[in-house]
Amino acid sequence: MTTYIIHRLLIAMPTLIAISIVSFIIIQLPKGDYLDRRIQELEEQYGDSSSMEMAAELRQRYGLDKSMPQRYLSWITGFVQGNFGESFRYEVEVNQLIWDRIGFTLLISIGSLFFTYIVAVPVGIYSATHQYKFSDNLLTLLSFVGMSIPAFLLALTLMVFAFELFGLPLFGLFSSYYEGAPWTVGKLGDLIQHLWIPVIVLGLNGTAGLMRIMRGNLLDVLGQPFIQTARAKGLKEWVVVVKHAVRLAINPLVSILGMSLPTILSGAAIVSVVLGLPTVGPLLLRSLLDEDIYLAGTLIMLLSSLLVIGNLLADIALAWVDPRIRYE
Repeated sequence: MTTYIIHRLLIAMPTLIAISIVSFIIIQLPKGDYLDRRIQELEEQYGDSSSMEMAAELRQRYGLDKSMPQRYLSWITGFVQGNFGESFRYEVEVNQLIWDRIGFTLLISIGSLFFTYIVAVPVGIYSATHQYKFSDNLLTLLSFVGMSIPAFLLALTLMVFAFELFGLPLFGLFSSYYEGAPWTVGKLGDLIQHLWIPVIVLGLNGTAGLMRIMRGNLLDVLGQPFIQTARAKGLKEWVVVVKHAVRLAINPLVSILGMSLPTILSGAAIVSVVLGLPTVGPLLLRSLLDEDIYLAGTLIMLLSSLLVIGNLLADIALAWVDPRIRYE
């Protein structure tokens, strides 16, 4: 098992290096960026030598007077040390912009992930063990509807539903009274009251798809000879399903788990804009539009790191669930 984990780590490191190089280059491919527009505004505003000096100072401040390889080496070296550079638009260190947002983003994403698997696995098992019955057909219909509805439309629908029927808040993660206030029991309760809508919105699409995967896999396993043998030995049906069939059928869901978190994070961008959430999604969208290379590159690297870490954890969990895939 140790060799297996080390092998996965050795694969992960060059993957992250390749992602950092490609993303850093792609962000700068379009001509012009936020800083170029800022310099142009300075030149138009002053139109003298002082504007040229200010422009040169800005380029030196952000390292734009260096070649792209030099900028990349400077950024990636600082990234490893926890220094992510300075944002063009906000004129502050990237660290100050992202840490609070990452905390809320992970809270929503992990909550959505738990919601997805807690709902999808039992519903998929129930649907497979009641094949072609009314309940199975109803769940199949609901799953197709869940997969087809865009997350932002679902967010708008739930917002109106929650406000009209229960008077729950529509936007953000805190009420205006608790914005910027220190953490108390009341603020925690206010966060939970705001949190359930984005968690459900981000989780429903994944829940519908995973439920279909779980149902299909379990039906395949239930038709295999060893299941018929277990039933012939007189084992109870729930033992046959839970102990023998589900353990094999759940393997693909464990593999998908590694890619679920980055998928939820990327899908949260539009939902966060709709719901007004203080997450990294809107910040990443804004940084890509501005070509804010240090802010956008840092966010892409953090999301990529989550993908690699998620895949590593999924591989370890899969090896634990199914020892056949281990290799020494």
